[in-house]
Parts: sequence; C-alpha cells; structure tokens
Amino acid sequence: MDWGWLILGVWTFLTVGSSSAAFVPPTPAECLRAIGATGDLPPVLRRAFQPDDDFQIVPAPGPHDWLAEHSQAGQSFRDFAKARPRRPDKSRNKIYLLPLGEFPEDRSPAIGKLAAYAAAYFGLEVQTLASVKLTEWELTTRTNRYTHKRQILAADVLRMLTGRLPADGFCLCAVTMEDLYPHPSWNFVFGQASPQNGVGVYSFARYDPAFYGGQRGGDYQKVLLRRSCRVLVHEVGHLFGLEHCVFFRCVMNGSNHLQESDSRPLHVCPVCLRKLHYSIGFDPAERYKALGDFYQRTGMQDEAQWVANRLKWITAGEAGETPGAARSASRSRMLWSRRTSRHSTWTASTDRASPTIGRQDIVQRLSDGSVAAAVALLVNAETREQK
Repeated sequence: MDWGWLILGVWTFLTVGSSSAAFVPPTPAECLRAIGATGDLPPVLRRAFQPDDDFQIVPAPGPHDWLAEHSQAGQSFRDFAKARPRRPDKSRNKIYLLPLGEFPEDRSPAIGKLAAYAAAYFGLEVQTLASVKLTEWELTTRTNRYTHKRQILAADVLRMLTGRLPADGFCLCAVTMEDLYPHPSWNFVFGQASPQNGVGVYSFARYDPAFYGGQRGGDYQKVLLRRSCRVLVHEVGHLFGLEHCVFFRCVMNGSNHLQESDSRPLHVCPVCLRKLHYSIGFDPAERYKALGDFYQRTGMQDEAQWVANRLKWITAGEAGETPGAARSASRSRMLWSRRTSRHSTWTASTDRASPTIGRQDIVQRLSDGSVAAAVALLVNAETREQK
C-alpha cells in the first residue's frame, strides 16, 4: 500500500485511544489569519471571503469525533498556496465520475444528480463514464466482522484507477454502493484518495439506513442525496489539495461517524472557498446561483435559503450598496453569534489579534453591538501586517 494516499472520512470501532493533545477551537483572529489578507482583491471576492453570521467557528469535538482522535494543525490559505497543489488547466479541466458496481434505484443516489451537483460546486464540466462491474477488476474483498457485509479494499480501487484518468480530466472519482475498508486493521472508510494521481473512490453504502438494519423513511431519497453530495464534494476537495478544515464548520471538516458527518454543512467556509477559487478561478456569485438552482430543484430548501442569503450579501456592493450600509440594514448578518459567550471569545482574542490596533477599540465596538465594525478593524489590521 502507498501510505502517501490520504485516508479520508473514517470511523473505526478499533480505535484504542488518542495520545494527541486536546483540540482547542480557533479564535476569530486565527480564523481571519487563515483566510489571509483580502484588501487587494475585487469587492465581490473580499465579501465572498469575509466571514459573518453565515459561518460558525468549529466547536470543541465530542469524545469520539474526528478532532478528538486526530491531531490536525489546520491548513491556512497561505499554506495551501505555498504547497502548489494540482490545479485544472486548459488541457485538464474535467471531473470524471465512474460508477463501480451496481446502483439499485431504490437505495442509491442518482448519478446524474451527483454529476450536476459537482458541476455547480466546482464550476467545472463533469462527465460520467460507463459503469464497471466488480468482476471486471481484481479487487480484494472481505466480510466485515461487525456488519457481516462485503467490503472492498479501497487501495485496490485506487490502483485500478491510476493510469485511467482521461487526457482532459483533472480527476477521476469512482463512486460505489459497496462498503470500503483501507487496511485490515480498520473497520471501514467512507472514501480514500490519491491527490497526486488525481483519483479517488467514495462509498455511499453506509448512508442507507437499511445498511444498519434500520427502516427507510419517506424522505429517504432526499436524505441519501444530501449525504452523497456531501461526501462527494468533500472528497473531491481533497483532490484539489484541501486538507481537513479546523477553522469553521465546513464541508471539509473531518468526520469519524455518520452522526458527525450529518452535522456538517454542505458549504465550504471562507478559508476553503478561497482555496477553491485560487485553484479554479470561478465567479463566486455565479457559483452560488448554480448551487441555489440545484438546491431548489432537489428540495433542499434550507440550503437554497443559505445560498440566497450569501449571494445577496456578496453582491450587495454591485448594486451600489456600500458594505457598511448593507451590514447596517441587516443586523442579523454578523460575523458570529452575538451571544455573550461569543462576545467574550472576541474580547479574549483581541490582545493577540494585532499590535496595530487597540484592544479597547474592538471591545468598544462589540459593546456597541457593531460586530461588523470590529471585524473590519481586524481585517484591516491583518491586511496591513501581511503586506
């Protein structure tokens, strides 16, 4: 096995315990530093990358959550850019999906909808290849001792995918309803990828309640589609070089189990959005419009509303509305919650936020209820320091 392959989104019942230090949620100032200086960017991009009440700082993990068992320092935008990740270019700019095995209509997500979602999410053309039968490839299998269901060794799928990426493809992603495992000592894995080779494999098997012996509810297909969309864009994000996000609640957060995965939003945070924009160069407004259309068509009204709110915010300046006026017009659109606990977090962080602004300046703005003004001070200071 090539241990350079990233093992993603895994929950193992065999975890003995973690010796890593306890994860401490980042401060708002640390989140702003992760986004990086935006002062030289066009207004729409500045607003697209500015956090507000649409985003929440990642919380402390529960006992069995991803960050409780995996020590991750976090990848800032600057870290990402310095790593020089693979990027689409004029000759390689398509995402390919390859169905592996059977996709029974009654318990599988629609491949066409997954392709449409990926196209809207990444702003690239997505094509679906002809499905491959399991018997056509040499794949190691086993019976899981907990579920008593067949599993496929994910590394074998990656081996078969390597070298099969079409000439115009940026990445090739196998999707399957078969359960996966990455190593004999692991229980299962949601997905595994080889970013350097541009290939990955992702399983939707455990998103079916019947997998665990449960009943499929009336909204089963909608739940399955949402879960499948989430894991697909998360794993494709890794193929763009994005590591797990530890700054905001984000689709790029790691997940150790289904409940944790279900709690993740479908959107990327400002840090990860800036990474994707750096690699792809999409128009954020057009991207949100495409996503909004998808959410409306598939009945994901909560996501459609979130996108509509975000789109209204980032395009407000185009209509002649100044950032200050837009913020004053909607007092509910703030960086983070205005609860006392959030205010105290901001206050505690200002001592180390920046030497170029005064702590009292920010505290005063928070006391006045003007979180936007406090954010502006921090953003401007970060911009001056990083230039």
